[in-house]
Amino acid sequence: MRIADILGDKGVEVHTALPWITVGEAAKRLTDADVGALVVCDGERRIRGIVSERDIVRAISRRGAGVLEQPVESVMTHDVHTCDSQETVARAMALMTRFRYRHLPVVDRSKLMGIISIGDLVKHRVHEMEMETGVLRDRVIARS
Repeated sequence: MRIADILGDKGVEVHTALPWITVGEAAKRLTDADVGALVVCDGERRIRGIVSERDIVRAISRRGAGVLEQPVESVMTHDVHTCDSQETVARAMALMTRFRYRHLPVVDRSKLMGIISIGDLVKHRVHEMEMETGVLRDRVIARS
């Protein structure tokens, strides 16, 4: 299965933020959109970073509540790994596990196409396993 299959099921909407919005504004956007991360882009939608709920909580813990008034670029993850839509789910899962990411932007030909979460990957892997189990069960029943 490929990342494109997951995006086909979940959709390609990506919640973004500009680097200069405040951390407090980013937190509100995360809450309003009910998502765990925002891709931080410049005016041309080039990825500059990613900010997650975890980034915000850690920043508040380390620097205090005043961080909510600082620009989001001060707390975001700057080194963002991406994948393309033709990447396999297994490879994307390995990348996310290795670097302990929960969100991975999907980029094709330098264009932001979507975002996947570790939850999206697990959901699809569980679905695959359920289908495989069903096929095996059907084969056993057919042989009986």
